[in-house]
Amino acid sequence: MAKILVIDDDEQIRGMIFKILKQDHHDVFLAEDGEQGLLIYTKINPDLIITDIIMPNIDGIEVIIEISKINPELPIIAISGGRRAISANFNLDSAEMLGVNTILYKPFTGKDLLGAVNSLLIT
Repeated sequence: MAKILVIDDDEQIRGMIFKILKQDHHDVFLAEDGEQGLLIYTKINPDLIITDIIMPNIDGIEVIIEISKINPELPIIAISGGRRAISANFNLDSAEMLGVNTILYKPFTGKDLLGAVNSLLIT
């Protein structure tokens, strides 16, 4: 199916997303922060990116800006929550203004994730 890059500093979230997407037959690549995500992006040329917003080193907003410069048509799903809900909501709103296709608030279900992924890959 599709090559999907997942960028999230939370190992449990990365693992959950990996499992859900692999069961849906996607090739999944994982990065633990934005810096690693940008490096992997240049190597694999993914069909879709799922990125957390609040991360160390390079955060999700910076990832979105950098990738949008390279490929403004690449679908991106922004995820956040858990830590400081007000900050997470602000950052997700900022991501949406930057052109992110879909936002998901943590915690989200596997059904929510697959619905967002599949709707972006079909279009």
